[in-house]
Amino acid sequence: MTKFSDLKLNPKVMKAIEEAGYETPTPIQAGAIPPALEGRDVLGIAQTGTGKTASFTLPMLSLLARGRARARMPRSLVLCPTRELAAQVAENFDTYSKHLKLTKALLIGGVSFGEQDKLIDKGVDVLIATPGRLLDHFERGKLLLTGVQIMVVDEADRMLDMGFIPDIERIFSLTPFTRQTLFFSATMAPEIERITNTFLQNPERIEVARQASASETIEQGVVTFKPSRRDRSDSEKRKLLRAMIDGEGDKCTNAIIFCNRKTDVDTVSKSLKKYGYDAAPIHGDLDQSQRTRTLDGFRKGDLRFLVASDVAARGLDVPAVSHVFNYDVPGHPEDYVHRIGRTGRAGRDGKAITLCGPRDDKQFDAVEKLLQKAIPRLENPLGNSAPDAPEDDASDAAPKKTRSSRSRRSKPADAPKAETAPVAAEPAAAATPAPAPAPEPEQAADKRPAANTNTSRGSSRRGGGGSGRDQRDNGKSPVGMGDHLPSFIALSFEERMVS
Repeated sequence: MTKFSDLKLNPKVMKAIEEAGYETPTPIQAGAIPPALEGRDVLGIAQTGTGKTASFTLPMLSLLARGRARARMPRSLVLCPTRELAAQVAENFDTYSKHLKLTKALLIGGVSFGEQDKLIDKGVDVLIATPGRLLDHFERGKLLLTGVQIMVVDEADRMLDMGFIPDIERIFSLTPFTRQTLFFSATMAPEIERITNTFLQNPERIEVARQASASETIEQGVVTFKPSRRDRSDSEKRKLLRAMIDGEGDKCTNAIIFCNRKTDVDTVSKSLKKYGYDAAPIHGDLDQSQRTRTLDGFRKGDLRFLVASDVAARGLDVPAVSHVFNYDVPGHPEDYVHRIGRTGRAGRDGKAITLCGPRDDKQFDAVEKLLQKAIPRLENPLGNSAPDAPEDDASDAAPKKTRSSRSRRSKPADAPKAETAPVAAEPAAAATPAPAPAPEPEQAADKRPAANTNTSRGSSRRGGGGSGRDQRDNGKSPVGMGDHLPSFIALSFEERMVS
């Protein structure tokens, strides 16, 4: 079995590894570190939670141990798709470089430019950044990338999914052609092959697990449900989530609850807190300081439930997450692998439960197709029948308003007596003989002038309770939609016969 001592790492890096308590590298680490130390480009593919971060951190530190950075010219660059992942990579560098005199800078949004500029001006050996903030510094003339020797793209497929392709291409064009490039990701879509052919030169491909495969230590399950009514779907879904959490009992020490939309993240978090669950939201619209506090509280165990968007699905390393709940089935099946990969990390057991409604069938089928296996169906703790009454946090005013508005809209067509009653009250209209039940077009045309002669010209447009619009347009007595034939229908017959 390969050990870290067999990988020819820098002695000071090895000392930090031993102090961290690691002896045996993971398969992706054992496969990626040797070619990276040789200076070769690396394309690493492994499921999440297998130690990809150390696969590029350890060889980078060993290669950068000698030398010194110049002002505004970092010696290495690590690109990450999200702030949380960038901060986590920075923590790994701190852990493994504590015996080396290397400097680093973290460039992410939500932090003032001034503090970051000071670090860059001093010169940094390792620059960890998100693409947007990196280009902001470059365009302000505060950063030069011509001294980059090693470049890493972490979670490469996520970079592409988030629309960072133009930024990535521009950043690569700003770095030297002779750089060493490392690509690491949990999934590798076919279209990414074209990108790697452009950016990497004869890379060493290390694939230690089938693409888009989940860890065997994760117990997966799905709960299907059908809401009693469309307007109660969200409230009943939140009730089902609470029932699933309660059903896990003490086994659910903490959990990440993933939602597709930021608004649902806030709603689910508020609902859980209302019912006594210790929960907090995290998504891209929150301030960076709040996101950092929430994530730190979850890592320390002060927060039990983290309700998150996919900003927390990639690379987030919280070692002891017992459960992952997919409140929504992800729109991209690859995101399912990343979400459930937040549990069952480093060989631990974990459990992932997905809530699947009628509208999620297509997305869930895509997930099972990607995994190439069926996910076990779990029993719905609420049963197949929906509750008779809506839950407390769902307002019942909306359904009542909907029924009332429908009733008002349908009244003219459903209640013709209200329209015909005023016609019967007029003496002139009463003298008019009732038309035949099914008059021919000619008969209806003959009856219209008679109706006109019985109508008083001086009558008010609003008088008689009829429609003012009909009186203005046609000068006739209003007729109902019951046993009477409206004049505009007869007119359409006349036009058809004339043509």
